[in-house]
Amino acid sequence: MITQGVKIATRCDACGGVLTRDVGQFIDRGRLWWGTEGACQSCTVAWCEQDSGSETPEEIRQALLSEHGPARLRLIGPETSPVAVLRALREVHGLTLTQAKALADELQSTGLVGTLVEMELMAAQLEQRSVRAAVETQPC
Repeated sequence: MITQGVKIATRCDACGGVLTRDVGQFIDRGRLWWGTEGACQSCTVAWCEQDSGSETPEEIRQALLSEHGPARLRLIGPETSPVAVLRALREVHGLTLTQAKALADELQSTGLVGTLVEMELMAAQLEQRSVRAAVETQPC
């Protein structure tokens, strides 16, 4: 399982104590999931929430990107057919041809950037459609 998370300490709105939040993303059964949980060290405030889908709340994405840095997805191997890339992107993301073309152009030139979990999932989905891609990360 590919997972990435970060702990964030903030102030509890209920009592003013230290609220520790644990946020992250993970892949389960080929789907992107996100989760957040929190607990105050001084009072009874606590919660746990998770969901799946193509969109992770931006607050969680930004916390992961800030803590771990971005990952970049690039095509690898011999020249990949633009048609295969377009087809794979449309199947994976349900994009229009125009949207898929823009994403394919970016993937073929500079690569796509996102969280490690997002890019690993996309690489696996492309690989299932015979489009080889690799995820690069920068050391923190």
